[in-house]
Amino acid sequence: MSDQSMIDAATRRLALALDAIDAALDRRLEADRGGAALTTQLQTLGADRSRLAADLDTETARSRRLEATGHEVTRRLDSAIDTIRALLDAQQK
Repeated sequence: MSDQSMIDAATRRLALALDAIDAALDRRLEADRGGAALTTQLQTLGADRSRLAADLDTETARSRRLEATGHEVTRRLDSAIDTIRALLDAQQK
């Protein structure tokens, strides 16, 4: 093989190697962009989760207050019913 053909063969191998490096770099950059997008999505999901958890806590507290109020109303109604019954019984005697 002549010096020129050896240089040509080395040049082709170098060009192929550079093309392979360029392709690998493109794949890496695309993967990094995808990773950044996933990171952004994860941050958004985390913020949504935190907001939803706070909303759930607020609504749970509200539900408990409403339940307690309902029990108090029931207790007062029962007391009023008992008072009315007692008054009606007393009038009938």
